[in-house]
Amino acid sequence: MVPRGLMAAALALTFAGASTAAAQERKEGKRGDVNVFLRGGVGDYTGGLGDLTSTGPAWGLTLNVQPTTFIGFELGYEGSQNSVDDVRLLEGPSLVRQGGSGLLKVSLPFLTAVRPFVGAGLGMSYVDVRGNAGADLYDSDTMQEVPLAAGVEFNSGGLTAGFRTTYRVLLNEDWVNESFTDDDDGGLLDASFTLGARF
Repeated sequence: MVPRGLMAAALALTFAGASTAAAQERKEGKRGDVNVFLRGGVGDYTGGLGDLTSTGPAWGLTLNVQPTTFIGFELGYEGSQNSVDDVRLLEGPSLVRQGGSGLLKVSLPFLTAVRPFVGAGLGMSYVDVRGNAGADLYDSDTMQEVPLAAGVEFNSGGLTAGFRTTYRVLLNEDWVNESFTDDDDGGLLDASFTLGARF
């Protein structure tokens, strides 16, 4: 016969252990609600714009809020630099892009440690034309964008890493003077690695 005192102590330890495990599970479940990560990779313009530019570096800083396991919201800063290769110019200018965007992400609800996703949003960038613009062939200007993203994130504890590609539909490309060229159509494609922290 097990003494009542010993049984009560065992039950108390069992409940305490269960409560601790549940609290730990809730704590781990909260981790990842907010992610902050850096992005680095390469990007280039596509279509007619791609015929005028060369592939260059792309970078960014992103804040991701994950209210559920399958829906996320991102606010990010991104930049890129591409040189212009124009036969009409002995030395083409450099296009330095600085912008921001918001993105809605959707992923599979039962995958959190390895999370593939797709996303879409809105953004705006300023393209700074640096160097020889060739008698106003190119002008610094803003452009509106529709970013479409796909990638995968790897989450473990307080760390997040991943890989993504983003295609930006450019709603206007006024940094190219249409009176001098017909090659003013296209988008912006980049591929980048991500690395950051989860909270």
